[in-house]
Amino acid sequence: MVAGIPSDTARRDGRRNTVDARRDPAHTDVLFIGAHPDDESSNLSTFGQWHEDLGWRTGVVTVTRGEGGGNAVGLDEGPELGLIRETEERTATAFAGIENIYYLDKPDFWYTLSAPLTARIWDEQDTMARLVRLVRLTTPHTIVVMDPRPFNQHGGHQFSARLGIEAFRLAGDPNAFPGQLADEGLAPWQPSRLLAQNYRFDSLLGPEAPEQQRTDPDTGLPVIGVWSGVRSRVHNTTWAQVERDAARLYLTQGFAAMPARVPSDARQLGSDWFTVLAEDGRFIEATVHRQTGLKPLYAEFAAWADRVGLPWLANRVQPDYPPNPSTTIPAVAIAPVVNAVEGPGEYPGPELPLAVWQGGGGCAATAKLARHNDDLYVLVAVTDDRRGAELAADDIKRHWRTDSVEIALDPRGDSDDTSTTFKTGILPYSATGGPAAERDADNHQGSALSGMRVAAVVTEPYRGYTVEVKIPLTELPAAVDPDRFAMNILVYDSDTDDKTGQTRLAWSPFGSAQADPYVWGTAKLADYRQPVIAPTGMPPVIPQTAARSADSSASLAQARRTGVPIAGGPRPRSAR
Repeated sequence: MVAGIPSDTARRDGRRNTVDARRDPAHTDVLFIGAHPDDESSNLSTFGQWHEDLGWRTGVVTVTRGEGGGNAVGLDEGPELGLIRETEERTATAFAGIENIYYLDKPDFWYTLSAPLTARIWDEQDTMARLVRLVRLTTPHTIVVMDPRPFNQHGGHQFSARLGIEAFRLAGDPNAFPGQLADEGLAPWQPSRLLAQNYRFDSLLGPEAPEQQRTDPDTGLPVIGVWSGVRSRVHNTTWAQVERDAARLYLTQGFAAMPARVPSDARQLGSDWFTVLAEDGRFIEATVHRQTGLKPLYAEFAAWADRVGLPWLANRVQPDYPPNPSTTIPAVAIAPVVNAVEGPGEYPGPELPLAVWQGGGGCAATAKLARHNDDLYVLVAVTDDRRGAELAADDIKRHWRTDSVEIALDPRGDSDDTSTTFKTGILPYSATGGPAAERDADNHQGSALSGMRVAAVVTEPYRGYTVEVKIPLTELPAAVDPDRFAMNILVYDSDTDDKTGQTRLAWSPFGSAQADPYVWGTAKLADYRQPVIAPTGMPPVIPQTAARSADSSASLAQARRTGVPIAGGPRPRSAR
């Protein structure tokens, strides 16, 4: 076996594609399909090894340019940020010998766990057509996708993987997108191998770990590993170190905060792990273990897996959720004063402890709740040992880069994703004083909620802060169900000035606690009656402005060099 590839496969595909590469500048041996710039960053050691040892070229498809993400190095956002992230991706992947990155110009929006929501925003059929076209144009023998399974995973990652899995099958089908064959002169192309990222085995270190046969415990499919401790002849260091040097170039995402050096002890170096979904152009079969009582998001995934012929991908797909916490929000006769100070009788209900959800210590927090008429009041007290970066008041997006509070509300307690919820991120302090707040990753990204009020008190010398918020229930995305009202309260802690977080706390800390409404606790509203005029359900407003390949000099130059149109679009007649 060579770097995770059976020796006969390496000989067969390597020999065939060396000839292809000489004929066609668009040809790539391996095609990685991701959602955002940096999604390939954890596999650069593998792609570098394959390039150096086998002569295989890897190309990358990145569906979006990540313009909906945060920016740790400046205030650029939207399309401007997307073009910056393209430059980061091209610079970093060059360490692994990657020359071609194909962007599909789809919009990146906020962090969601929903592949169905992502499919609607990306226009599933259009994106699929572009991806199938790219597979047919680049003729890879191996496709690598992200993990398609839904739990605790970005919806964009899930859906890019689904697209890649379907494109693996459809690109070789002459009946799929026949216009590409008849009108553009393309030919069907069936890749041989399909791999999916698998992070279940990351704790296995040392060169012996990938030498053992392994099986994914959920799907039952085989898993291969590629050890990062192999030394690169070109870079004169381990591929683990090459990958780290490359990853630190994704500056906008805070990756520069990673330690500059990886361990020098080979026994402390890990592997890249991949589930083998297909070999020799055919899906690998495994035993199907059906689950019953699936929540809607997981049932949708199981239906998709059945439809594409991989039902075992849905084995044990829904985790064992812990019991949701619950509380009762008391009604108070006098409205609390929003001043970040708990006055007598303002919060008579129980104190809610916030537990560590991710990261280490150095931070603790509690929350209290109250209701006066149609207004919800939330008081969050945070004990902290180190002040984080001070963001500008207009740089709140992705507030988890520094010390902040997040409040998430599901008015009817029946949401499958956050597009039907209210979420707000609150900075207790900012570069201009503070506090500052903005809606984030919810029914109306960035839009201020009418009537919402925020106050914060920060201790001097710094030992933490208190945040108090008034939220009008009548302004939420849907009418409140007082018995099923659900929420989560989260605290993000940063102990550095580089806009990267270290610790996260939550009232209900499980999975992606900020984005999974299935996790949130029930907070019954005592004695609450919905007003006669109440919201009936507001359609989500989601940012859909994407960076364009037409505005990227690097993408335009690549198209001229390879003959592959920008954004996976149709080939012009002159190229047919």
